[in-house]
Amino acid sequence: MEDVALFFHLLGAFSLVAGMIIAGVAFETARRRDTPAEIALVLGLSRVGVLLVGVGTLLVVGFGLWLVHLGNWGYGAGWVDAALGLLAVTIVLGRVGGQRPKRARVLATRLAADDAPVSAELRALLDHRPTLAANYLSALLLIAIVGLMVFKPGAPHS
Repeated sequence: MEDVALFFHLLGAFSLVAGMIIAGVAFETARRRDTPAEIALVLGLSRVGVLLVGVGTLLVVGFGLWLVHLGNWGYGAGWVDAALGLLAVTIVLGRVGGQRPKRARVLATRLAADDAPVSAELRALLDHRPTLAANYLSALLLIAIVGLMVFKPGAPHS
């Protein structure tokens, strides 16, 4: 059973990381585009990333908790608690950081339909520094979580 749990936990981790990469690359690409149609198209692709993040998170948490139950670590292990806490913060930052890009996609779609140029409002949504900070911090925390999962600091070695 541990192999099954590990397989789906890793599948979730790959989905989560891939989704974050897709959403991040789409957002950064959209920031560098010059027309609302291009921006809307690229930000539309980020929805695939968001879906992968959601599915990946469910798999990581569900099968990760099952792995803790099956393994020799326990729910009080520092690295497990740290990873769960960091994941919670990552999810909150991702939700906060995803709101402006979503609004930018909707606005870009409307501007493209009206054949209008990029507006100051759209550019402000794409260049909002707190959003950028939340998204980059979320990515850094995900890297830290992967490090905790790989190295399991303080866990007994077998």
